[in-house]
Amino acid sequence: MPMHMADIGGLRLHYRIDGPEDGTPVVFANSLGTDFRLWDPILPLLPKGLRILRFDKRGHGLSDCPPGPYSMGNLVSDTAKLMDHLGFKDAIFVGLSIGGMIAQGLAIKRLDLVRAIVLSNTGAKIGTRDMWQDRIDAVAKGGLAAVVDPTMERWFAKPFHATEDFHAWRNMFLRSPAEGWMGCGAAIAGTDFITPTSGLRLPALGIAGSEDGSTPPDLVRETLALIPGSDMKLIKGAGHLPCVEKPEEYAAILTDFLKAQGAV
Repeated sequence: MPMHMADIGGLRLHYRIDGPEDGTPVVFANSLGTDFRLWDPILPLLPKGLRILRFDKRGHGLSDCPPGPYSMGNLVSDTAKLMDHLGFKDAIFVGLSIGGMIAQGLAIKRLDLVRAIVLSNTGAKIGTRDMWQDRIDAVAKGGLAAVVDPTMERWFAKPFHATEDFHAWRNMFLRSPAEGWMGCGAAIAGTDFITPTSGLRLPALGIAGSEDGSTPPDLVRETLALIPGSDMKLIKGAGHLPCVEKPEEYAAILTDFLKAQGAV
């Protein structure tokens, strides 16, 4: 698999494009402490004919890791520059967790780039500034090992902890750059999109996991309620990363939404 890096003006982002050049553009943005492999389980289950862009946000995966803290404006701007650079316009944007915050920010700032959004396991505001500061302080002192176990508890339903796959995701989290994790944690801490998201008028779908301890279903539901005409789906028995725990169900929900947008 060839690696692709995009220089978006002093910052290099690692990305991958799959699908035909004339396919419907779909962009995926992943969570804090994961890289774009987060979407691997669902890609083979999606309809053919989509042009899919995945990327590692700053401080994650193989992308550059500038000194933190970062702002949500930085992350939204990075994404817009990458999409401009690669010619992705009028895309359906699927964002999970911090990726869902990026989706909201992008739809607010650059509606030319986004025609529909999927807000998965996310919120217009996630947690409190103090809560994030406590986590950032713990990581600054003890690395990601200091927060990995409570994070995994929030992320995955109990049965998944007994699988071999669980250890791969735990290792991915531990191997994320601590500077990048703290930088993006600061971006989440400083974000409250409740008012701007309530001004959005575009097709929107929410996806929640019944066992999600990071962004519980009620938080996702409240966020989608800000956008008139939006829909919300609950995946039972899944935590914060339902695309990993229940890929068939996740892909089926996504496929229905893509079809409703005339994407396939």
